[in-house]
Amino acid sequence: MGSDGKTKDHASELSDFFSFRKIADATSRYESAKYVIFGVPFDGTSSFRRGSRLAPDSIRLAYDNLESYEFSYGIDLTSSRICDLGNISVTESASEVVDSVQTVTQMIFSDGKIPIMLGGEHSVTVGAVRNLKDASMIIIDAHSDFRDEYMGNPLNHACVTRRALEILGKNKICSIGTRSVSKEERESKLWNDVTFIPAAKVKKEGIDRIIKEIDTSADRIYFSIDIDGIDPAYAPGAGTPEPYGLMDTDVRSLIDHFSERIIGFDIVEITPVYDNGNTSMLAAKLIQNFIASNEQKSKT
Repeated sequence: MGSDGKTKDHASELSDFFSFRKIADATSRYESAKYVIFGVPFDGTSSFRRGSRLAPDSIRLAYDNLESYEFSYGIDLTSSRICDLGNISVTESASEVVDSVQTVTQMIFSDGKIPIMLGGEHSVTVGAVRNLKDASMIIIDAHSDFRDEYMGNPLNHACVTRRALEILGKNKICSIGTRSVSKEERESKLWNDVTFIPAAKVKKEGIDRIIKEIDTSADRIYFSIDIDGIDPAYAPGAGTPEPYGLMDTDVRSLIDHFSERIIGFDIVEITPVYDNGNTSMLAAKLIQNFIASNEQKSKT
């Protein structure tokens, strides 16, 4: 039974998928939670610097250093109904991992909760998006990730945007921070079905103008942060770092603006073995920013 004593939720089924690691501020049980955090320690298709499988617990460790009271929003996160299910069990198969993410997020969505997924590599995002055919998507990413397949695998982390387009359809995806694109991707007949906003345009015009340009009436948004969308000066621990990226505050501004409409959130491609600690800390803070902003807007 659910928390209202009438509606069945998936607490018992979801417990079979996870370990027992928890994030600070996750003081709620699944049944009463609004935000459901879980990790996906998978980097099986990573093509440069592997190690994102270590990121979920690295983010949790960094989060321990943050205050539970989010000063900028006036929100006590210990009262924000956060649950952490731990890390999902993974195999070596990207297909199996993506299928598991699809199953887990389907249950979380159907229970009326907001999943917050800690990658792992970007391929895992596809599993969540499979449940959201009527939603829009904002991606933070240095790369277009628009290959139809890479290294023989259509679920490679370099194919995420292409797979998402197949699910959501044209004009439903905006990818911000683009600065690395193959000739094959750029010449695709489907290229203009996605809005790609280069990091250089953000720097030239400013994030506020970009927000006005991309804002739509979409009331259901999945928000995916590939950490390499942010400049490596702010996020050095990225699997495929690319110079000349977004500022950390650009991403925060996007989260603040769209938070009330975000129905699912992930942050991926952090490689702690190449980090100085700043990247995992930034990820933890961005998670706090999303929850606190969403909570603040819910109260107004």
